[in-house]
Amino acid sequence: VQLVESGGGSVQAGGSVRLSCAASGSTFSFNSMGWYRQAPGKQRDLVATITTGGGSTYYADSVKGRFTISRDNTENTMFLQMDSLQREDTAVYYCKAQTWSRTYWGKGTLVTVSP
Repeated sequence: VQLVESGGGSVQAGGSVRLSCAASGSTFSFNSMGWYRQAPGKQRDLVATITTGGGSTYYADSVKGRFTISRDNTENTMFLQMDSLQREDTAVYYCKAQTWSRTYWGKGTLVTVSP
C-alpha cells in the first residue's frame, strides 16, 4: 500500500486549499481513511476521518464547519477541502489508511497559512 499526499502550499489566512491522498495497492482492505496534522513542535493530531463503506465522517472540533473530507472510491483518492484557513492550521498534513490489522501513513504535505 502506498499513500501519496498532494496539494499543500502557502495560502493567506481566510483562503482555501484542497489536499488529495492517492492510494495504491490493496485499497479494498481499508476500513477507514483520515487526515492528521502535525504543527511544528507539537504532536500529530486527528483532523478528520471517513469510513470506506458508508462514508461516515468525523471532524475534530477545531476544523468543524471549515474542512470537508471526501472520497472518490473509483479513483482510490481521498480529499480534504480546507476553507477559512487560519494561521493555527499551519502544519504537515498526513493521510492515513486503516485496515483490521494495519495502519498506513503517507509522507505528508505542508500547508502554511500566512497572516
